[in-house]
Amino acid sequence: MTHVQRSVQRAGERFRGGDPDAGIETWHAFSFSGFYDPGNVRFGPLAACNEERLAAGAGFAEHPHRDVEIVTWVVEGELTHEDSTGRTEIVRPGDVQRLSAGAGVHHAERNEGGAPLRFVQMWLTPSEYGGEPSYEVVRGVADDASYVLPGAEAVLHVRRLRAGERGSLPGAPWVYVHVVRGDVRLDGELLLGAGDAARLLDASGTDVEALGAGAELLAWEMHAEPHFG
Repeated sequence: MTHVQRSVQRAGERFRGGDPDAGIETWHAFSFSGFYDPGNVRFGPLAACNEERLAAGAGFAEHPHRDVEIVTWVVEGELTHEDSTGRTEIVRPGDVQRLSAGAGVHHAERNEGGAPLRFVQMWLTPSEYGGEPSYEVVRGVADDASYVLPGAEAVLHVRRLRAGERGSLPGAPWVYVHVVRGDVRLDGELLLGAGDAARLLDASGTDVEALGAGAELLAWEMHAEPHFG
């Protein structure tokens, strides 16, 4: 068992945002938009972890970003992405989408399908500011895969575990674990359910076990905080 500094944020402790009347429901893990908690601004380079639910036809109109790495994981439904580089993509469950805003980019996100859309969107501060925006979709990410974020010293790990199956998470100065579905036990003692998140400092390696019908989780391995010039 590892002994690391850790804290837990339960699903019900997230800040409720979005615009329910417009078919948008959002649960924020960190300070975001009109909600500000000075003790919960970021964790390492991770500055947002939003659970989003969009009804059919709902979405976010075109809006700007700069100097942020935006990583999206679709849980169910289809996400239509458009940005000012001229790219249009449909992102589906099991795909990782990455938008590096660079010195500036506009994008829009919508649910153009007939079924509800659910996704997790995570924002990280890049290691360097400016530059040209870039975009990438990795299709059909495997159960034990890792995605290296080009613009930051961070790696996203995807874990899908059957009931009773065990896995491990890498060590790093900052490790953020978000449970997408199911129930898990970290290091044999910490129970997390869907929507719960754990923040681990100076983790040397964490054991994870799926309970019940299996689980899916996302874990960020982060090695450097952002440098604000």
